[in-house]
Order: sequence, then structure tokens, then C-alpha cells
Amino acid sequence: MAQNDLFTPADAGWLQVSSVLPRDLLENLRSWPVDVTRRVEEIRLRIGQPIQICGMDLNGFLHRDSGLTELPSDALVATEEHVQRVLQAVTQASLYAVEEELRRGFVTMPGGHRIGVAGRVVLTEQGHVRTIRDVHALNIRVARERVGASRKLHAYVLNPSTQRPHNVLLISPPQCGKTTLLRDLVRAYSEAEVAGRRRGFKVAVIDERSEISGTWSGVPQFRLGPRTDVLDGCPKAEGMLMAIRSLSPDVVATDEIGRSEDCDVVLEATHAGVAVAATAHADSLEEWRRRPEMRRLFDAGAFTRYVVLSRRRGPGTVESVHDELGRQLHRSSTNGRG
Repeated sequence: MAQNDLFTPADAGWLQVSSVLPRDLLENLRSWPVDVTRRVEEIRLRIGQPIQICGMDLNGFLHRDSGLTELPSDALVATEEHVQRVLQAVTQASLYAVEEELRRGFVTMPGGHRIGVAGRVVLTEQGHVRTIRDVHALNIRVARERVGASRKLHAYVLNPSTQRPHNVLLISPPQCGKTTLLRDLVRAYSEAEVAGRRRGFKVAVIDERSEISGTWSGVPQFRLGPRTDVLDGCPKAEGMLMAIRSLSPDVVATDEIGRSEDCDVVLEATHAGVAVAATAHADSLEEWRRRPEMRRLFDAGAFTRYVVLSRRRGPGTVESVHDELGRQLHRSSTNGRG
């Protein structure tokens, strides 16, 4: 069986991920039904520990023969050779070439897939992270593009009286689809898909961690639309100011705001007439606005739409939508899909 026989065009991300996996992992995965491989979100390798598989309704260890097991004693154990083979494939045998990415704790590969790394952190004289050496654990995160994922939000993200985008904040715990929805919202704005607009909006993506665009070798790997510019690897606050001053965006999009400087620039963008689409980690709107800096944004009315997400019915489940005062505009039914 050829290596790609396991995969289908409907899950093209696996084609790229398969190119860096050691042979024994591939042999195991070949025995899996395609509908199971499509649900895999993470493959975690820790030297001397069972190989962990995480995803939608998946949380177990790779069995030494085939399939998954909940028993560590029956699992395939990650070796130093496993970790080194993946690193060599992803970095093309040159850790120095990706040292800047390693400083941020990951390496991006074609397709926007990310390899998170854990090991010995090397600091500069100023106490900042310079790189990571002696890598002993990897988290292979499978990136999947969900074109159309933001359609359920389109009725809420455009101001009907001004035909301008609302300032939108997507809120959820990790791995609930915030970045996936933000990415597709960027595409929808850019491709004039929102509310049937004839013309799309100019969007500037400030992609500090290369997650929104999946940029690799300077080229975004995901579909972001024809009116979208990307500042890859750029700090959020600095990048938003750069975009506002030089790219004349209608919308600025960024991931995971939370620091004081992020709040300052969000307020500056809204005062400059630029819409902001962003994400933040929290279980609820109430939890988010209890944080002092976030409370400042809430009290200033910086965001006019809050979207709360969960994994209750899969990543990207919309639990509720709120206006700038926190009033509920939509709530997902218990039985229906958000």
C-alpha cells in the first residue's frame, strides 16, 4: 500500500503530516478508518512515554500493533529516534534555520501544521528565550481548514445600518475552534461573503504565532481571501499599529488578546474607525470581563459582538452571542447544534 492510500482529498492535511511521521507510526495509522483519522487533532511524542493521540472524541495511546488503547502498557513508546526523525523532517535537518520559531516554542510546516516542542530552554543575557535545545517532546498539531465555518456568525458580525463590520471577540477555552472561526471570518470578509456584500473588506491579519494564516516560507497556507494582508510572526500590539498606519485595513484580525498593550491598541484601532476581530481564552463572557484589562475593554464598549464557543457538539459550537452591553442575542439550544 502506498503511503497516501490512507488519506483522501477531503482531509488533505494528513498528506502533509504523513510526510514527517516515522514509518512505524504510519504503518499503525494505515489500519485506521478514514473517519477516525479525520478526527485526530494532535499526535504527542514524549521520549520514553506512550504516544498519545488526541482529537474529537479521541484521547488515548497509539497501540503497539494498531488502533488506540487506554492502557499505557499496551502502547507504542516514543523513542529519541522518533523525535529526531520528525524534527529532521520538519526542519530539513537544520534546527538553526528555524531558531526564531523555536524561540516561540514551535515549528510550522507546509499546510499550516504546527510542531510544538518541549526541551531545555536557552535564555539570552537579558533573560529572554533564545531557543529550545535537547528537545524531548513534540506535539504534532494537525491544522484543518474549515471553509464556511463562520457562516453561522454572519447574521451577527455586520452592522446593518452602517454596513460596517462589528468589533467581534471570539471567547472560549483552548481547542474550541476560535482560530478556525476567526480564519474563516477573515476569508468571508475578504471574499465579500458576509451579508451578501458586493465588495469585500480589506483585512490585515496580525499573526504573531502563524496560526491564523499558517504561513510557511512567507506564504500563507490557508485561504484568507484576495483582500487580505498578513504580518506573520509580528507581535500583536506593534503589528496592529503598523497595519493601521500602512495597510489601510477595514478590519484587523488577531489571535489571543490579553495583555495591557493589546488592550491599548484595540482601543486605538476602534477610535481610528478600524474594525477588530480577535479571540481570547475564557470559559464565558463573565469570566473574560472579570480580568482588569479586559474589563477596561468591556467598559469602553470596544467590542460590539461577543461570541462564546465550546466543544459541546464539536469544535466551533456557538453557545451564545452578546452585544456590547453583554445582552444575549443568541443562545444555542441544548438539543440543537450551535
